[in-house]
Amino acid sequence: MAVTDFFAGEIATELLKMLISITRKASLCKPSAEQLIVSINQLLPIINEIKYSGVELNQTRQSHLDKISIVLQEGHELAMKVLNSSRWNMYKNLQLSRKMEKVEKKISSFVQGPLQAHVLADVHHLRFETTERFDRLEGYHLRLEQRIGSMKISNSGAGEWWWVEKTDEDDVYEGVLMKVGMELGKRKVKSMILDRDDLGVIGIHGIGGSGKTTLAREICRDDDIRRYFSNKILFLTVSQSPNVDQLRQKICGFLSESKFNGSQFNRFNTVTPILVVLDDVWSLSVLQQLIFKVPGCKTVVVSRIKFPSLVLNSTYELELLREEDAVSLFCHTVFGRSSIPPGKDENLIKQIVDKCKGLPLALKVIGASLRAQPEKYWRGVMNRLSRAQPVCDSHETELLNRMKLSIDYLCEKVRNCFLDLGSFPEDKKIPLDVLINIWTELHDIDEEEGFVILDELSNKNLITLVKDPRAGDMYSSHYEISVSQHDVLRDLAIHMSSLEAVNHRKRLVMVQREDGVPKEWERDADQPFLARLVSVHTGEMREMDWLKLEFPEAEVLILNFDSTDYFLPPFIANMPKLRAIVLINYNTKIAEIRNLSVLGNLANLRSLWFEKVSIPQLPKKTILPLVNLRKISLLLCKINLKDESGLDLSRLFPRLTELSMDHCIEMTMLPWSICQVKTLRSLSITNCESFEELPFDLGKLLFLQILRVYACPKLKMLPLGIKNLVWLQHIDVSQCVNLHCLNEEIGGCLSLREINMRECPQIKNLPKSVSGLRSLRRVVCEEEVSWHWKEMQKELPGLFIQVAEHCFDLDWLTE
Repeated sequence: MAVTDFFAGEIATELLKMLISITRKASLCKPSAEQLIVSINQLLPIINEIKYSGVELNQTRQSHLDKISIVLQEGHELAMKVLNSSRWNMYKNLQLSRKMEKVEKKISSFVQGPLQAHVLADVHHLRFETTERFDRLEGYHLRLEQRIGSMKISNSGAGEWWWVEKTDEDDVYEGVLMKVGMELGKRKVKSMILDRDDLGVIGIHGIGGSGKTTLAREICRDDDIRRYFSNKILFLTVSQSPNVDQLRQKICGFLSESKFNGSQFNRFNTVTPILVVLDDVWSLSVLQQLIFKVPGCKTVVVSRIKFPSLVLNSTYELELLREEDAVSLFCHTVFGRSSIPPGKDENLIKQIVDKCKGLPLALKVIGASLRAQPEKYWRGVMNRLSRAQPVCDSHETELLNRMKLSIDYLCEKVRNCFLDLGSFPEDKKIPLDVLINIWTELHDIDEEEGFVILDELSNKNLITLVKDPRAGDMYSSHYEISVSQHDVLRDLAIHMSSLEAVNHRKRLVMVQREDGVPKEWERDADQPFLARLVSVHTGEMREMDWLKLEFPEAEVLILNFDSTDYFLPPFIANMPKLRAIVLINYNTKIAEIRNLSVLGNLANLRSLWFEKVSIPQLPKKTILPLVNLRKISLLLCKINLKDESGLDLSRLFPRLTELSMDHCIEMTMLPWSICQVKTLRSLSITNCESFEELPFDLGKLLFLQILRVYACPKLKMLPLGIKNLVWLQHIDVSQCVNLHCLNEEIGGCLSLREINMRECPQIKNLPKSVSGLRSLRRVVCEEEVSWHWKEMQKELPGLFIQVAEHCFDLDWLTE
């Protein structure tokens, strides 16, 4: 037995101990560590059997074991770095997490490959019958495949990408769609991919809503495809306004562990089969930049456009559903079954299905609008469908007009809320808070009514809730809840909003990112635009790039951009009724914002949402008080208020009620003047790793009801002034790992109803004053502290104690 055999076994044992320690630590590497524990627990007995079998291995077999030893040693060194790393160094931990995923996949690859087929077979041949041995290998292989299939890793950062399977209602729809009309298409595309080595670039094209993306996803999930490509599958959504450089970097990182650029791309030399799926491609020039002709790599291009054979080696046109399949999908949407139920008007159902022209999305949307409706309602829909005429010969335009009828049947307020969704870029998540802010200002609805509208739009398949808001409670933050929308439904919203002349539209929307203001706007710039909602989507903008435009009726301005430098449009000064501004940067880097002083004269401004921008030093004199500003939200922003000692927030924002800062990593503290903003009711500082302390005079915020300071690792104590917050209802200090205690002064918060203190390991005991919190109804905490709270239940009989489950969420990094 070689020394390497013993070395591999010892390293695996030591690594296993370290991985167990990592799983007990609040670390981004925890999921990968848990996967590694499973792999090593299965691998370690095999290594030990080899170690003590006394069998000498030949050179080839020994080299395989040498390789696994090197991988285990890498894992051992990496685990040491993880254990020694501060859990709050987010970027370092993310990098370590990706490396840990890489090690886990290498070990899985060894088990499935050479070790399984050769080394293990040779060693165990001496102890078991051949048939029994291969039965055991087959079972082990299946278990490993099942584990890989359940992994939810989208990017290992090391060239291996894994398909993430969804578990929401859309999976049911997609599953039915595959059964009723796409099996033939799936077989044809699979044959192109697996059976034809000469086809390197394969196309799937069809009209919007025909199920192209569903087919592509199903192919990625197919067992034969996953096995052939060893799960090395990259699925990218390109869209109409792509960041080509970013997409190229992702593909490059998928193809190789090394960093290649420019002319070095042709140095790739791999025979490992890999699959790249490019979904929603709109431009030939973009497509040509995203195709890498690498040995062993196949690319599937999904588009509404049939690209020329110069680019595609072969293509499959997705056909619309036949009548039988269309009826089946429609009935599943409406009745939850694949056929027409007894007692229903079969002729009426088939007439409505016929008007959907075999388009899956139309069947889904129109069917959802008819769910649980009486027959008279159905006949009204049928009559309107019969009268709908296309505005041109385009099949897609005709279908948009037919789906439009489902929107027409919504009440006016819900219909307007749906149409507002077209103001955001395609294939992007829309934060729930942004939607609620917009709807509040445009349609005079409150947050509770906004949730009801979201629920109705979701039930009618007009939107997809990424996270169900009904699962949260009244104090939860909405940052992790967002909305997505099929691009055809976005097209429908834009189509319905663009029927009037450009100067008279209620919503003025740039459909896709442009270099400047659209020509259509420029031609009519001599007249004021009467839109209440204006949505702009550009790249980098300088002062001279903006036109002089007038928007006397604008109440909401959405600025979507993709750059690292952005000059706020001067025409903001010509928006006297502006009530909400949404500024979102989709670039990978934080953008510098210029011309912030243009906000100074917006007397009616009520809401600001800034995302992924650098907030400059606020000009103390040039900005007039924003007397009506109620809400400020800053996400992923670079902000440092340490030197803002002369800044008087109470003068600038005299009516501010809600201030939220999330992932503002360079912010260390709040200006003292925040305590002078007497109207503040909600203060949220979350995931700010540099934040050190709350103002000493926090107790002056007498009307504060919600205080969130979770995931602020440098926060060590709550201010003594907290005792004066007599109207405080909710406090969240979860994941503040250095918070020593809940101050004795917390007993002064007589209205406190909920405390969230999960993952606060320094808090070992409770202050005696908590026994006086007679309004307290819910506490979320660790098991170690829960016993102290349970002792308090005698004095606080209505108290519910919830022992927290550790949760690590990186969804905010996906964009």
